[in-house]
Amino acid sequence: MLHLKNATVYTMSDAHVIDHCDILIENGKIKEVGRSLHSKDAEIIDVSGKIIIPGIVDAHSHVGTFNVITNEQNANDLTGPNSSQLDIYYGIDPDSKSFKDCCRDGITTSIIAPGSGNAICGLVLAMKSAGKSYDQRIVKRPCALKAAMGVNPKGVYGPRDQLPVSRLGISQLFIDYFENVKEYMKKKEEAKGDPEKMPPYNEGYEHGQWVLERKIPLKVHAYQHDMMSLLRWKEEYGFDLTLDHAFGASDFYDEIAASGADVIWGPLSGPLFGGEGCKVDPECVIELDKRGVTCAIMTDGPVLHPYLIITQAGEIVRHGGDVESVLKMITLNPAKIARADDRIGSIEAGKDADLVVFDKTPALDTDAKVEMTMIDGEIVYQSK
Repeated sequence: MLHLKNATVYTMSDAHVIDHCDILIENGKIKEVGRSLHSKDAEIIDVSGKIIIPGIVDAHSHVGTFNVITNEQNANDLTGPNSSQLDIYYGIDPDSKSFKDCCRDGITTSIIAPGSGNAICGLVLAMKSAGKSYDQRIVKRPCALKAAMGVNPKGVYGPRDQLPVSRLGISQLFIDYFENVKEYMKKKEEAKGDPEKMPPYNEGYEHGQWVLERKIPLKVHAYQHDMMSLLRWKEEYGFDLTLDHAFGASDFYDEIAASGADVIWGPLSGPLFGGEGCKVDPECVIELDKRGVTCAIMTDGPVLHPYLIITQAGEIVRHGGDVESVLKMITLNPAKIARADDRIGSIEAGKDADLVVFDKTPALDTDAKVEMTMIDGEIVYQSK
């Protein structure tokens, strides 16, 4: 058993912020949280004067699928604009240096997605930055079906004179896909389990069925007015939706808030996609959060280095965001969006002991540094 003693703890739960707080950890789980806890035969770690938050959850990442040294990529299979049958599980290098960087910078879980070169990209998973084995590190699989609007699929297939060359081509591809999934589901239902009447098995349609049955959300790379197309399809087909990147969301507060979609904003710096990233509005998540939208922040790693997730959170605080609310955007909110908040995202009894110890308050103090990162109760990074 471990006993972390006397920190200021941002629980991200109903307990909010507890000063002079202890955390008891046993068998990789949080056993108890509160002041002046007692433990027998526990290893005590004095964290007096330190700040503890839940392990950071990066809501949109590609870490482990791009080799940051050789530039080899395993996130995009650019042989056709609909690769809905694919699963990012098979493209991740669990030994990638990027995961060590995540540990150093407090990211304990990454929501790792394929794409965004194709319009329909494949399945997404949530994975921890360290652990005993690849499969034991997986928190949720799948946790979304990834898709993409705009310049990425246009940029891949336009030069080939192949659909989708334009936004209307991407839109038609989305519509055709979900209409085909609906028809596939109808034929399966009509077959009533009779193998001779069942339609030919289609992995891509099976993944789309999970979306239409709302077992997983559709996670879409989208900017500006493309978001309005997605909200229309969300209403028509009834699926759950995350708007990823979401630059320009401040133009559509009413529509997004009314839709029930989640927003994963960012990254704040890095490549801006010709004409699509021209409105960079970090303040949008403050207003959307006030309107009840579940908002998160992303690195798009390895596009941004892991430590910049805290920089982005700090920029939102600088624009007027409440510190606790903004820290939820990198902990509890992305865990909720990934439907993994039963295990991660907050510091509560029964949850995984994924914790980050800072010397100062992250997102508020610009020079706050990670001193320790824990995953499943194991110290995976400690500053000298």
